[in-house]
Amino acid sequence: MEDELSRTVDGLPGLVWTAFPDGRAEFVNRRWCEYTGLAAHEASGEGWQMAFHPDDRPALLESWRTIVASGEPSEAEARIRRFDGAYRWFLCRASPILDAVGKVVKWCGINTEIEDRKRAEDALRAHEQRFRLIVDCLPTRVVLFTPEGDVFHANRHTLEYAGATFEELNAAWTSWIHPDDRQAVVARFHASISSGEPYDAESRHRRADGVYRWFHVQGFPLRDNLGRILLWYFLQTDIDDRKQADEHLRKSAALMAKVEELSLSGSFCWRPASGSITWSEQLYRIFGIEPGTPITREVVAARYHPGDLHLLSEMIKRAQDGMDVEFEYRLLLPDGSVKYLHAQAHATRDPQGRLDYIGAVKDMTEHRQSDDALLALRAELAHLSRVNSLGALTASIAHEINQPLAGIMTNASTGLRMLSAEPPNVEGALETVRRTIRDGHRASEVIVRLRALFQKKAVTTTSVDLVEAAHEVIDLLRSEIRNRRIVLQLKTADDLPPVTGDRVQLQQVVLNLLLNALEAMNGVDDRPRRLLVKIERDDCDGVALTVTDSGVGFDPQHVGNLFDAFYTTKKEGMGIGLCVSRRIIESHGGRLWASSNAGYGATFSLSVPYRTGSTIAADLPSAMGQARCTDAARNVRNP
Repeated sequence: MEDELSRTVDGLPGLVWTAFPDGRAEFVNRRWCEYTGLAAHEASGEGWQMAFHPDDRPALLESWRTIVASGEPSEAEARIRRFDGAYRWFLCRASPILDAVGKVVKWCGINTEIEDRKRAEDALRAHEQRFRLIVDCLPTRVVLFTPEGDVFHANRHTLEYAGATFEELNAAWTSWIHPDDRQAVVARFHASISSGEPYDAESRHRRADGVYRWFHVQGFPLRDNLGRILLWYFLQTDIDDRKQADEHLRKSAALMAKVEELSLSGSFCWRPASGSITWSEQLYRIFGIEPGTPITREVVAARYHPGDLHLLSEMIKRAQDGMDVEFEYRLLLPDGSVKYLHAQAHATRDPQGRLDYIGAVKDMTEHRQSDDALLALRAELAHLSRVNSLGALTASIAHEINQPLAGIMTNASTGLRMLSAEPPNVEGALETVRRTIRDGHRASEVIVRLRALFQKKAVTTTSVDLVEAAHEVIDLLRSEIRNRRIVLQLKTADDLPPVTGDRVQLQQVVLNLLLNALEAMNGVDDRPRRLLVKIERDDCDGVALTVTDSGVGFDPQHVGNLFDAFYTTKKEGMGIGLCVSRRIIESHGGRLWASSNAGYGATFSLSVPYRTGSTIAADLPSAMGQARCTDAARNVRNP
């Protein structure tokens, strides 16, 4: 029987012991000995004390004496050394065994390990301390509420802002809310407390100096694993500056919307990295899209005219490189109508270095219609010139001065609009007058030099910067290039030497090549309209200029006829320009040739030597009546 009882005691899940009425150890079970590494005889009497941590021993002995003296059950916590020397926390419970008269005859006890619980409690206390420290150090107002809605904790920033103690805030926290906001705040607060739904509202709160400021208040419940609310934490973010800024922004936005409406323009913001796009209401109206519709690249592209989608791709490519962009393009609206737009966007970077674009889009449809009328007038003038041609010289002059005349008409029309504006744009009008005079001189110089060319007069030459001369011609055609939705790329080599020749004659050749390229791309809508102008040294001590387009090109079998007089592949062409251009280049000691591109379009190239002497002998036929140019002019040399 005794052995069975001993085995039962040894099998209990704890360190079991008994003691005499005076507190001396009588018995420890096998588990106690195995855990502590002490034999039973070593633990008897006062020997059990050696198993406890020295720091815990005095308090434990004092507690044990109190228990023995009281004769009442009790418990204490202390660390017990394991056989390997490690100390772990135990809960030590003691209970007396009484005789018939109530006298203690023996003490029984069991020590249960609570190390994991103690660590969890220590971790929880440390977590609570860290939580309070974090909350108190947050640079914003934080208030914790109990599930019943009472103030549990307010961080230092809250108390400093209110100029109150925790007790004062706990007693009447609603008194710091603006009277006009108080009723709504209290109603929302109790609705959240009772339903468990987060709180989110804006309200004005009184500062210590009596000033009310706007705050964005957010309240969230903290729940346990069973979903029960333990605490409510409310974050109060000062948004007073933002509210004032929003009011100023609202007024500015209203003014901006009115300006955009009057100017037929809209604005946008675009962040290429994220693809986020923000439009003004006027821009929605220009594109015919319902205001508020999320704007994406796909939405924008769906409104682009199919023939101008390559311009959108070009704009995106430039934007990804961080370049400012400026384009003119068409929209094709669902009702079939076409709009002409002009877009400009400036690249900026935010504090994090991310690329942002701020831009404006102007509806140029009415302006374009006016330009079309002007172009029609110019075409009619050109037609009348051709009809009234009395000879090769007259036809050549009409062909070559067409562009300066158009510039004069455009400048005159622009100046008239500027002077008719309210108030008149006098400075702008003066500039257009200067351009009109410049184009008039250009037309006059063309006539003089063409007459000299066909009369075999020697022309005194000067040093000509071919890059600068080409730039002037391109600037003259800049509006024409935009109107035709053509992407122009100009590549020039560094340190190019000047050539010797007649500046106006060379510019006439460049102008003719560019105009031919523009006209060759008129009907192209299934691919990007691209124009590449390249100026570089060639292999024969000359400066070469090439013009490459993506137009309709020409049949390589007919390359030998391109420079013949009166040979043309254009319906409205006269067949004069290329023949005259080649004679001009050859009179400068250079050469002009053409080649068909591998894919689409053609490339026209000219090369002019660095130096050809002080004069150029214009040894050309006196009239263009003969059917073809000279044999030298007819030979075509590919690059």
